[in-house]
Amino acid sequence: MSPGAVPRSPQQAHPEGAISTDTARADADGRFVRRCLIAAAVVIAVLAAYQLLDVILLVFAAVLISVIFRAVAAPLARLGLSPRLSLTLAVLGMFVLVLAGVWFFGSRIAVQAQVLAELLPEAWGSLQARLLVLPMGEQILNSITDVVPDRKAIVSGAGRFIGSVGSAALEIIVVVAAGIFIAAKPRVYRNGVVQLFPSGRQAQVGETMDASGRALRMWLLGQLLAMTVVGVLTGVGLWLVGVPSALALGVIAGLADFVPLAGPFAAAVPGLLIALAQGPEQALGALAVYVLVQQLEGNMIAPLVTRHVVSIPPAVTLFALLALAVMFGPTGILLAAPLTVVAFVAIKKLYVRDTLEHSTEVPGEDTGPEPSS
Repeated sequence: MSPGAVPRSPQQAHPEGAISTDTARADADGRFVRRCLIAAAVVIAVLAAYQLLDVILLVFAAVLISVIFRAVAAPLARLGLSPRLSLTLAVLGMFVLVLAGVWFFGSRIAVQAQVLAELLPEAWGSLQARLLVLPMGEQILNSITDVVPDRKAIVSGAGRFIGSVGSAALEIIVVVAAGIFIAAKPRVYRNGVVQLFPSGRQAQVGETMDASGRALRMWLLGQLLAMTVVGVLTGVGLWLVGVPSALALGVIAGLADFVPLAGPFAAAVPGLLIALAQGPEQALGALAVYVLVQQLEGNMIAPLVTRHVVSIPPAVTLFALLALAVMFGPTGILLAAPLTVVAFVAIKKLYVRDTLEHSTEVPGEDTGPEPSS
């Protein structure tokens, strides 16, 4: 180095090193900003999903309706009809079936429902009189009245209930219409959801959705069969033992059977109250009818259904029902069983098999290919 020369720094001696350092620092800053944006987007998405829980449940209900339509249209498609024509005939056929049922049985059920509404207060009064005779009857009655709302609470809640009927009817229309749209082009919506995941996980997500759809379809068919059997047997049994409004009580039992575990118990309450008001013989007969029907379903119908679909442990179903009731209220109770089926399939496929690499049977995988649209 010559006298008086100023020594150069490493960056001045090697300007390309300075450029690479600045580039690396810029890349690191860019990655940090991207991560912050992704984290903020995740937080916003979680908050939005929390605010839209009711809408998410309606979306799942629409998927449930579309699964029913597709299940009805599948036999027609196997006859050689086009998918669109099969779906159109399935939707029209189901609407005609519902209208025919309302035409033939609607007035009769409405009359019996009115009689049922008139008999329930009398049955409650009869139960109160019978409890007061017992040694601990007054304490039992007080504990029941603490749980059951009083007349003022019922009257004040009636207005809110009537106001919610219009909103519920609108939601039903929206859910059915959306279900028809999803049933018409299921692959469009399926692929749209799959594309939200990284490319390396899209195949697994798609397979899980297909398996969940098949398991849900078979579960729905089995559940509709069980509901029909429970409703018919309950109505006929109550009619044989002399309980009034047996047809309406049978319809209530069949519809309530859609809700696992809690539904049958809730459906038995009005029937037992009315039977108790008629006399001890009718009460014992009604109790025998409800117990025998549930035993028949639990030991014959349910095993036949779960043999080909999915067998969920009762404790899991019970805790899922409680969790969804706390999170979503009555709508969560109504959709607890199908949501549990979908979650059960997803956990077994994505976590137990693909993540933990345990050998397990995933419901809905071996029931044939999903029809394309």
